[in-house]
Amino acid sequence: MDLTRLSLRLRVFLFFAGLAAGNVAALVAGLVFGFERLGKPEALDGFIIGGVVAGFVIVGLIVAVWFLFDENVAKPIERLAGGMRARTHAEVAADLDQNAGRYLGDLAPAAAAVTQHLAETRSALTEAVQRETTRLAQEKERLETLLSDVPVGVLLCTADHQLVFYNGQAVDLLGGAHAPGLDRRVFDYLHQAPVAHAYARLMETDDPDAASDLLCATVADGKVLAARMRLLSEGEDHHVTARPGYVLTLRDVSGDMRAHAQREQLMDELFDRIRRPAAALQSLIGVLTADDGPQGAARDRVREAARAEAGLLSGAIHTLFERHEQNRVDWWPLSMIRASDLGEAVRARVEAAGGQVLSVTAGLMLRCEGFEMVAFLAALLGRLEGRSDFRLEITEEGAGALIALEWRGPPVPIAELERWLDAPLEVGMADVTGRRVLVTHATEIWPEVLNDGRARLCVPLREARRVSKRPKPVPRAVVYDFDLLGRARDAEVADTPLERLTYVVFDTETTGLLPTEGDEIVQIAAVRIVNGRRVETEVFDTLVNPGRRIPPGSTEVHGISDAMVADAPDIVEVGRKFHKFAEGAVLVAHNAPFDMEFLRRKEVAIGQNFDNPILDTVLLSAVVFGQSESHSLDALTHRLGITIPEEARHTAIGDTVATADAFLKLLPALKARGLTTFGEVVDEVRKHGRLIKDLNG
Repeated sequence: MDLTRLSLRLRVFLFFAGLAAGNVAALVAGLVFGFERLGKPEALDGFIIGGVVAGFVIVGLIVAVWFLFDENVAKPIERLAGGMRARTHAEVAADLDQNAGRYLGDLAPAAAAVTQHLAETRSALTEAVQRETTRLAQEKERLETLLSDVPVGVLLCTADHQLVFYNGQAVDLLGGAHAPGLDRRVFDYLHQAPVAHAYARLMETDDPDAASDLLCATVADGKVLAARMRLLSEGEDHHVTARPGYVLTLRDVSGDMRAHAQREQLMDELFDRIRRPAAALQSLIGVLTADDGPQGAARDRVREAARAEAGLLSGAIHTLFERHEQNRVDWWPLSMIRASDLGEAVRARVEAAGGQVLSVTAGLMLRCEGFEMVAFLAALLGRLEGRSDFRLEITEEGAGALIALEWRGPPVPIAELERWLDAPLEVGMADVTGRRVLVTHATEIWPEVLNDGRARLCVPLREARRVSKRPKPVPRAVVYDFDLLGRARDAEVADTPLERLTYVVFDTETTGLLPTEGDEIVQIAAVRIVNGRRVETEVFDTLVNPGRRIPPGSTEVHGISDAMVADAPDIVEVGRKFHKFAEGAVLVAHNAPFDMEFLRRKEVAIGQNFDNPILDTVLLSAVVFGQSESHSLDALTHRLGITIPEEARHTAIGDTVATADAFLKLLPALKARGLTTFGEVVDEVRKHGRLIKDLNG
């Protein structure tokens, strides 16, 4: 029988019943034993009467004790348990009745304290949730305001190209009789081909930080928009095979295009009208400077001066024309795409039309408008009738690249090529022609005849680079804390509440432990704490060239070798940057005197003084946990439930993050002790000066 399933009162009753039965059995056994030893049968009645009386007395006493125990122990325990359960699960707000458990010692006050603390915690949690809900609603409103005022249109779309967000600028840009609608396809407002192509290309790059610049046109009025597409990063709750959505930013370039086209037309006409007379003038002067007998001798110097000026004019026109051509490509929104992606896109488009082409590409990144270039090259291949064995080759050429369309068969006449360039391309915009694609890329096209019976068309691109390992991306996260908008600045740091201070938590790694004997810093790392939270994106972490060899024993500790710091900046450069990073903040370190000694010995060379207020987590640990405890970083983080990954231990950034997390957990404990301002904390830590020196004042 499982007694734990029985109620407490029943188990208590069974305990006293067993006790009564045991006592009666012991009494009967004692009487029987005494009667047999006495050996007088006439005494039996006396033994029976005495046993019955004693039995009733024993049972009566046990029943009385059981009754008192039941009334003053078992029942109150059940009442306290029920009251605690009600206040835990039923959210009863009334205070727990302690009178029922008045004979239970400290149990009733302890239970009352627990339930009261629970009620206070629940109330505080409710208030915090309401406060955070209000704050989040306000921040949401502020973010919506900021996004509505962004001077570009912003669309957020799913992988199926359904709209899930748009701002006011996007409504104006997309035009039409009706505003965009959520869960509507973006292709109801923008021509599909450029957007779909850019999304497919980004998916093929397998690069979460890649972006694609493209041109697209609105369905309603054909307005030309310059756009940038970037894939959304997937959260942990997304399935690994799910396709990501994307953000599309839009900018109206129709007016810019018209103005640019007019300027281009004017400049082209200007250069065309000047270059021909300049060339003719140069030729005419060449004829005039020919020997014309005795009469020409008197005019030689005039002719030479005219020829020199004509040469300068021709050279200036040529130079200006080259610069004009270069500025064309800089003006237009072009992105870097892989040559292999461009080649595969052309091949896929040609095969979809029933043709074939072999794509051979070098490992290059090309600066071009990918969709228009694909449409242009595919259109050229589609017009090469009567030819075979097509080949698209993209090779490196100087600082740029050369795109060559090769085939077996006759070359393309210049006149026919000119007609092809004036024909519109299938890109969703009627005014996009091959000639405009060339103008956009500030390039040209020409035919060539090869020696083996093959011919080709050549299109150079001005800018390309070899594919290399992608550098670490710049964080794009939005960093904000709107609580700072209404914060008043206190004049004195000592009177400032701890949560209103800005902190820079830092750590150093060195060549050794003795700065007085020439040891130097080899790494500095720091993080910022603003408004009671560590700002993930504001990190200072750099190696430092110590100007001396790093002992092998030190390398074994922090893993930094001479080779790693060979190209690192020196402490003067790093110190100035760190001083700027920590400007206006309270410095926090674990065993701060050690790190500050290295920095302060370099103040003259750096040209700055590290006179920031300082807090030491060693002293803060002594305040919270008592001076007799161990206050090493490992011991402190263990007590606070902070785990330092083994690979990050004894690295500047790893120890810095651990110290920052420990500091954030120590702040509430300091506040619970009534230490709410910086000055109060400093006064308290100075009482533990035997552990380590306080560096303030």
